Amino acid sequence: MMVQIAVCTHVHILPRLSPTPSPISLSFSCRIPKFETKTNKAWKTQAVKLGAAITASASISGSGSLNSTACEQLVSENDAKKKRVFFLDVNPLCYVGSTASLRSFGHWVSLFFSQVSHSDPVIAVLDGEGGSEHRRQLLPSYKAHRMKFLRQLPASQRFSRGHVGKSHGVIMDVFRKCNVPVIKLEGYEADDVVATLAGQVLQQGYRVVIASPDKDFKQLISEDVQIVMPLAELDRWSFYTLKHYIAQYDCNPCCDLSLRCIVGDDVDGVPGIQHVAPGFGRKTALKLLKKHGSLENLLNAAAVRTVGRQYAQDALTKYADYLRRNYKVLALRRDVDVQLKEEWLVKRETYNDSTTLYNFFKLLEGTTKLTHQSHGSYFSNG
Repeated sequence: MMVQIAVCTHVHILPRLSPTPSPISLSFSCRIPKFETKTNKAWKTQAVKLGAAITASASISGSGSLNSTACEQLVSENDAKKKRVFFLDVNPLCYVGSTASLRSFGHWVSLFFSQVSHSDPVIAVLDGEGGSEHRRQLLPSYKAHRMKFLRQLPASQRFSRGHVGKSHGVIMDVFRKCNVPVIKLEGYEADDVVATLAGQVLQQGYRVVIASPDKDFKQLISEDVQIVMPLAELDRWSFYTLKHYIAQYDCNPCCDLSLRCIVGDDVDGVPGIQHVAPGFGRKTALKLLKKHGSLENLLNAAAVRTVGRQYAQDALTKYADYLRRNYKVLALRRDVDVQLKEEWLVKRETYNDSTTLYNFFKLLEGTTKLTHQSHGSYFSNG
């Protein structure tokens, strides 16, 4: 297994240019085209739901995970003394819909540094080559629509999500100069690397904040694990916490993975049980999970006694292996061979952010004409 880690040590820093315009203002002026894809619709829906969740209030009900009967009792408030460590899921930031975009990357990273993470430690993670293969072996339809999209592109326009196109080096350089370690492990998706490292960070007594629009990370939410999402419609990052999750779904995040195994995930190509057992929807699944705590508990109970109406009972007993396979596909791995380094947890030096991002946007402006003239470009600067 090849492990590629870029960690800044001593970087030669150029003095701030004055009166250089701030790159942060440039990022605000970079107009990102509105999505017309399923991804954009999902972001729009998430923005609306997030707003509702923030204003709503709900009591905690239901708990559990695959291997336990109940989750730990939730604490009312975070320990404010705990320091935060941010994980930046890079790949989704490099796309507008299905179009690779350096401008999108620069825009969201600029906002992230200036408005979200500030000087807190940041660890950037990229998808490795072949990271989805073990899940695709379990379920061939897993992210199959993305592979189909790539095959339909002309050969000159195909790009690797693991390498985020020919601009992989440009992205790595931005993070290096901004004192952010970058991790990319061959054979692993960024989600699994983040989940593994997040567990190690928690053991060190820190809080974890995952910067990503990926809903898969909701299975990690707890009192000490938050998500901060890039909301395209609001043009800002927005925190999503345990309180927001409970208000939105009226259940404990410990049930999130089990619930998705039953109802499926159309975006990732994971079919829900309703495809083979019509009528077994989200409402039924949520009711049963609140009672039994986890998918495994529910399946074990259904194997020896009646747990619900006949259609639900039949589905749970007949398609138990189907649901357990979904679990293996959707569960984030916590056993990736990567070890947290102490230097990744120190305060991030931010003095080079302005110069680095200014030069980055200036580079984009200088290559605009070349990008439009080159039909074989892997990456668009728009």
